[in-house]
Amino acid sequence: MVKKVLLFGDIGIDDTVALIYARLNQEIEIVGLVADYGNVSREDAVSNIYYVMKLFDFPKEIPVILGAEIPLTGEQPTYYPEIHGERGLGPIIPNEDAEIKIENFWEIIKIIEKYKDELIIVNIGRLTSLATMFILYNKLMKNVKEIYMMGGAFWVPGNVTTVAEANFHGDPFAVNIVLTYATNVTIIPLNATQKAIVTPGMVDYIDSFGKTKILKPLMQYYTRFYQERDPSLLGSPVHDALTLMATIYPNMFIYDSYPVTVVDKLEGPARGQSIAQTRPYENLNDGKKRHRIAFDIYYDMFFHNFMSIMTGHK
Repeated sequence: MVKKVLLFGDIGIDDTVALIYARLNQEIEIVGLVADYGNVSREDAVSNIYYVMKLFDFPKEIPVILGAEIPLTGEQPTYYPEIHGERGLGPIIPNEDAEIKIENFWEIIKIIEKYKDELIIVNIGRLTSLATMFILYNKLMKNVKEIYMMGGAFWVPGNVTTVAEANFHGDPFAVNIVLTYATNVTIIPLNATQKAIVTPGMVDYIDSFGKTKILKPLMQYYTRFYQERDPSLLGSPVHDALTLMATIYPNMFIYDSYPVTVVDKLEGPARGQSIAQTRPYENLNDGKKRHRIAFDIYYDMFFHNFMSIMTGHK
């Protein structure tokens, strides 16, 4: 059965790889795209979405929705041009600045009402917009079938601080709201995503089939950053594409379920740290909500699926 996916994203390089993967995978139907701040500004995220949609001939009826511009913390966001490029697409500057003239966040309500128990929300950026839905429409959100979020780092180094991953660090208040009120949540943290490595050789092979267009320059830019930071890496991780894969291929992951909280103190080194309550005697009949966490992946399955979808050849 085709998965109906409402995607929330701060459209940088790995988000764009996820969009390309979704477009080429016949088991995923994107039914809406929410543009958020994060890797880039909301304005750039909107522009990038329209650029990728046009380039890959996405259906024109897919709504592009303006999400959050700033986090619930009230801070001004930090962007990451050193990782994602000036506008979020590495060396590519979109030649069209598509702009939505009015705020249209309410479009999310229509999508949820239309698809109800079929709808899967995949959040691959900051969680501000998703948290806002629970603040404003908590009862409506109970109609969503599943929620997948890319974020967190459990007992592994973070990518913003020693203990925190970028999506959780950027708006820890929002993460805790979602974890408190959402049901059927799957967290895809750095534990899993940092192992979803795409090598330059893989990119060259994919590029030779001609289906992925801008993938090669994007991944070259992305890989250069990762290998400058850690020369031992063979390539770069596709965090967000892996999160989309989780909606279809649960057997690709090794999961466990725990109550999860995120440190939401804005000052100090622990900000954004994701904490799973793992002590068994605390978890017995404590009434706390448990969330499924992907702690590892089967790389062979990831490799074969990613290459198959991106080349169009099994």
